This record gives sequence, C-alpha cells and structure tokens, in this order.
Amino acid sequence: MKLAISGKGGVGKTTLAAGLARYFAGCGYRVYAVDADPDASLGLALGLEPEATEGIKPIAAMRDLIVARTGGDGAFFSLNPEVDDLLDTYSLPLGNILFFKMGTVKQGGTSCYCRENSILHALLTALLLRRDEMVILDLGAGIEQLTRGTARGVDLLLVVTEPTRVSLKTARTVSALARDLEIERLCYVGNKVRSAAESAFLKENLPADQLLGMLPFNEEEWDRAREGNEHGARDNPLQEAIAAIGTRILAVCATRPMGV
Repeated sequence: MKLAISGKGGVGKTTLAAGLARYFAGCGYRVYAVDADPDASLGLALGLEPEATEGIKPIAAMRDLIVARTGGDGAFFSLNPEVDDLLDTYSLPLGNILFFKMGTVKQGGTSCYCRENSILHALLTALLLRRDEMVILDLGAGIEQLTRGTARGVDLLLVVTEPTRVSLKTARTVSALARDLEIERLCYVGNKVRSAAESAFLKENLPADQLLGMLPFNEEEWDRAREGNEHGARDNPLQEAIAAIGTRILAVCATRPMGV
C-alpha cells in the first residue's frame, strides 16, 4: 500500500505519519517512512535522536550525488536517473521501518532546480510504482511533489485537517489538486479535536464517506512536541486512536476506489 499524507502546515501530518508507520510496522509490514516535508521532522517523530536526524541530509540537498546520477554537470542531464539503490543506501532502519529523508521539490528562485527535481521525481516513481513495501509519504502543505504519473501509484491520499475554516480551506485545495492528478482514493482525518462542537463542525463540512476518523487534542503530545521529545508519543492514547485509523485505512484500500 502506498499512502500520502498532506494538509496545512502544523496540522499534525507528521505525527499521524509516524504513528501509522509504527502501527503498520507492528502489524508485520515493512514500511518506508518518507520525509518529503520541508520541515523535515518525521525522523524525530519516529523516535530518532536529534543528533541522528541532523546528520542525515535529504537527497535533494546532495548536490554531488545529484550531478553524478543525472549525467554530470554539463548542459544536458538525464530526466530518468537510476535511483533504486539510493533507497537502500540512504534509508535508516528502525525495526520494520525504513526512514528515508527525500526533501521536497523546489519551486522558483534564482537557481535552476531541474536536476534536483529530476532525482526526486525518479525516487517517487521508484517508491510508488516499483517497490513492494508499504510506503508512507509525509508531504508538505500541498501535493506538488506528485506528478500525474506518480499519483497513479498512490493507493490513498490522507488529508489532515483541524476543525478551523482555514485548515478546511487547505484541505479542499488539496482535494482539488488530487482530482486533477486522478488520485482515486482520498480520505480526511480530523486532528486536534477538543470538543463535541468541533467534531460536529468537521462532520458538517466534510463528506461522511471520506471522513476516516478524528484524533483528539492530546495535551501530553503537545508538551512532548514543545520539549522536543516527540518520540515519547508511541505509548499514549493518541497512538491508540491512530491505530484505529490504520485499521480503517487497510479496510478502505481493500475496497473499490472512491471518488474525490
């Protein structure tokens, strides 16, 4: 199964991605947990020490490697570089979880990022279309990393939203982009829900058949994140709620595609 997670910045994508990776790994799956978010905090959420995550450069920042894989530093470069071995060489194993820091597609600016983006798109193709393992992509606020080709490999796009108008607006924008990319399954997860009123708000504003579940606001989780101790989240009620979401994800992906 190939799962991509998106939503507004700070909405809890990484907490959900790490929790699902632990849940699926505990079920016996081999899981690629891929950090494709510019904030690059998935490693911490999985339980890696800060020193370990700081020592791992995202593939998008490995300039010498990128030049070598795309055919040298001349004017022409490969649009389809060989990258399968990079997934094994630069993954950090955590039991059944393989943590991989990919980096994000770069936009605009004064420099040309064509080579970097060529590598990243090739990595996504390898992960989503050629690998047999379970893959969880922790994306940024949008889904720009996905092209129409790689999007066909996504079994489910999970859009995380808080019970606010601003967060819902981002969720709807991501949904529209998913429709353009012909992603066949899309579901929502409500996060940081504090009350019955906030739960009702999400139910009123999201399609019932696509609202996969809701995660309560967790004070202990908030404290851990503030103190930089995110890996403590593996043994708390929030992880139990995420496990329930994981069970539903497996059920969704076993059924026919749903509309977006």
